Amino acid sequence: MKKGEAEKAIRQLCHQWARAQGITPDPAVAPSFEAFHSWVRANYSAYLEFRTTTSVSYDVESWFDQEFKQTWRN
Repeated sequence: MKKGEAEKAIRQLCHQWARAQGITPDPAVAPSFEAFHSWVRANYSAYLEFRTTTSVSYDVESWFDQEFKQTWRN
């Protein structure tokens, strides 16, 4: 899978996962990346198979942080 395809899917999955977990858009709440990453590994592992110059986990966490407006963690 190409990195761009994975990024698009992961960003959509962030919101799908949040809805399933009952997480509402609240800047005061920091959703768990580890819980999200485990869910993706268990259900959509093909989206974690792309080449990158950093690491797959790092890229996925960056996209997760951006989608949930948590770039303060970087």
